[in-house]
Amino acid sequence: MLVDISILTFFSAATVVVHALGIAHAAHAVMTVRSSRGAIAWSISLVTFPWLALPLYWILGRTKFHGYAEALRSVFSEHQKLVRQAYSEITKFQVAVPERLKSLELLAATFTGISFTSGNAAELLIDGQQTYPAMLSAIASAKNYILLQSYIVDDDESGHEFQAALIAKAQQGIRVYFLYDEIGSNKLPRTYINSLRQNFIQVSAFHTTKGRGNRFQLNFRNHRKILVVDGEIAFTGGLNIGNDYVGKNRRLSPWRDTHLKLQGPTVQSLQSSFLQDWYWANRKVIDVNWQVQPNWEANQTALILPTGPADKHKACQLFFVNAINQAQTRLWIATPYFVPDDSTLTALKLAAMRGVDVRIILPNRPDHLFVYLCSFSYYNEMKPINIKFYRYKHGFMHQKIILIDNDLAGVGTVNLDNRSFFLNFEVMSFMINAQFVKSVEKMLKTDLAAAVTVDFAEYDRKPLWFKLAVRISRLLTPLL
Repeated sequence: MLVDISILTFFSAATVVVHALGIAHAAHAVMTVRSSRGAIAWSISLVTFPWLALPLYWILGRTKFHGYAEALRSVFSEHQKLVRQAYSEITKFQVAVPERLKSLELLAATFTGISFTSGNAAELLIDGQQTYPAMLSAIASAKNYILLQSYIVDDDESGHEFQAALIAKAQQGIRVYFLYDEIGSNKLPRTYINSLRQNFIQVSAFHTTKGRGNRFQLNFRNHRKILVVDGEIAFTGGLNIGNDYVGKNRRLSPWRDTHLKLQGPTVQSLQSSFLQDWYWANRKVIDVNWQVQPNWEANQTALILPTGPADKHKACQLFFVNAINQAQTRLWIATPYFVPDDSTLTALKLAAMRGVDVRIILPNRPDHLFVYLCSFSYYNEMKPINIKFYRYKHGFMHQKIILIDNDLAGVGTVNLDNRSFFLNFEVMSFMINAQFVKSVEKMLKTDLAAAVTVDFAEYDRKPLWFKLAVRISRLLTPLL
């Protein structure tokens, strides 16, 4: 009987403690969760079902990444001369933008310290068939160093091709630094990494669970894809490293994606983003080339915008909302995941209401079911205001593109969803150049020709179970 009473006492005490923790964490959620909807959902769950909600909150509840900004302040303080040199080299090329895009210039300067620069050249690379050969060719041409960062690296034919290319350069005495996200690349075997290290390549995970308050968090990812060679040429965009991205996944093939090859000050800006991530992961500063080699023949005006959950401001959301608000005649967006927050959704609706041609290209095939289902939940909201949705049918579309009027085009890693806006480390390239904008327009027109216009009434004809799944997915938007 004593044993039974002691067990009962233990469970009673445990219940009190867990519920007290639930209430305390609910208060924390009310004070810190970025959206009122998310705060309400978390607080109710934590008070009502603390046994389940507490571990979920520890893993998924935070939107602020601790320690990153502090680490950068530390390195900036220790290496002031180097930092000043790096920034001064890039800022020499800062240039004014057209008056109606001035707010974007000011936001960029606020978020990154560097705004739009001149002397850039950006080349569109469409799909893996163009992107991988261009990247491998650049790697083969390296004379001093290679910086490579990818969210996903797969241990397959494409992964081995990049592995072999990096090892070949390392054996020639070229310094090689390879950064990957341990969550995105969770299937990457230790043998792959060891092979690189045995050949004198510096390899590191980004370590999203490193630092105070991040230990149990699985929400944060480094979603950036960057390649910099000798500080002279750079690549960024939607493609990771793996067979999927060259269309070798039967279910999702052919794979539709877009990358950029860059020259000019944008190279040093991308390099700076890589070095900051590398320092977070390793607390080491890499010796690189900060001398900008402008391409005056192309002379494109461009901006590199790295964003993430360590930002002082919600830079990704604020910049995109502001960019959408600048649209006067055209706003075309291609994104594999459409789960916008309320501010972005409102900006899209207002653009359509003022007569802007708003087109959103989505995949017709899902690679993440909940995100795919969630996109249907916006159909009824879009129908009355003439926002056009298209479903790309020629394989899976993974590109992240925004095209505004005849003035501005963006290519990068940002999806139109909560995860990219608030939880992931991302990077976008924005170009103000008529020729480049026309090339993006031509590319998207080809994509639209391979897509079908969404009939919003189609959702009304869906069975009840499908609509229920869609609504449940919409409730999960803070986590998607």
